[in-house]
Amino acid sequence: MDAPMILVDADACPVKDEIYRVAERFKAPVRVVSKSPFRVPVSDRVKRVVVSDSFDAADDWIADNAGPHTVVVTGDILLAERCLKAGATVIAHNGKPFDAASIGSAIATRAIMADLRAGMDGIGGGPPPFSKADRSRFLQALDRVLTAMTR
Repeated sequence: MDAPMILVDADACPVKDEIYRVAERFKAPVRVVSKSPFRVPVSDRVKRVVVSDSFDAADDWIADNAGPHTVVVTGDILLAERCLKAGATVIAHNGKPFDAASIGSAIATRAIMADLRAGMDGIGGGPPPFSKADRSRFLQALDRVLTAMTR
């Protein structure tokens, strides 16, 4: 079986280099999707996809190209939901998987947090800083997913 395609929501992705390394081991094609060009490794498997700057253009491209033999890397909960519906495997940048069991509560939490931020008049936080543990968890998750999908 061919290696799955990895689709990367690249504009805010802190683990692009890790994706390239794991993908090389599995000989998996990678599409780095963004509104602006990113430097990508010189490789026949890694391709940059630059979309228009219209709202959700990168998300739309990824969702349109996601399917049962793709792994999507994104921190965007709504994009994750769209890709799951298309049959893709979805992993957040911190290694946490999005799946049918977790996506509903993730969307609900996102909505609650948006409401709380809106009521705080500009006072907000955001996610905790990206850590070495997040990076390690992501590498393990991507390796595990690709291993399972190539069996």
